[in-house]
Amino acid sequence: MAIPRRRGVIGHVGQFFADEITTLDGVLVTTRARTWLDCARRMSVDELTVVADHLLRRPRPQLEGRAEPYASKEELAEMLDRHKGTPGIRKARLALEQARIGADSAPETRLRLALCRAGLPEPELNLITALRPGVVRQPDLAYPECRVAVEYEGAVHSEPAQVVRDIAREEDFTSAGWILVRISRRHMENNARAAVAKVRAALTCRGWQPK
Repeated sequence: MAIPRRRGVIGHVGQFFADEITTLDGVLVTTRARTWLDCARRMSVDELTVVADHLLRRPRPQLEGRAEPYASKEELAEMLDRHKGTPGIRKARLALEQARIGADSAPETRLRLALCRAGLPEPELNLITALRPGVVRQPDLAYPECRVAVEYEGAVHSEPAQVVRDIAREEDFTSAGWILVRISRRHMENNARAAVAKVRAALTCRGWQPK
């Protein structure tokens, strides 16, 4: 097969198994798992981890129209085993080791990685948390043993209706004796130093000490 050569197109030759090809609107494309592996040529380990977390996350059927994740850890591991020696395979393996089920967004994954690299405990992701009878919240990241919750707040949180909901959420955590740490984009600058500092302060306030 001739390698495509035209403006804006870079062709590659690779080995594909039959179940690594699917169709999208009638066009043949690689599956999500195979595309993740192919991206390992150019992406960093953390970028690959973000994508892996997205593939592994459990969807919300009422919002997304699907009930199953795009892939399982076993499926991604099998993809790596099939293509030993592929450029970027080592990065993909490291990313799969870092990947977790539960992150709902790329910033949540990046925040988790930053916290763990800074020596903080690994948080639980989107943990269903009963704060009092009839009040259940699901923070982005949580340390239930310390009663510390962490929320990443993107641009949508500046909308008036969302601000009201965020205030109610914080009141629920506070009244239940939890500390809610709110993280924004600016806290993620400079390798998330400000975000790490805020979470470390909250954990320390609750008696956590580094080992």
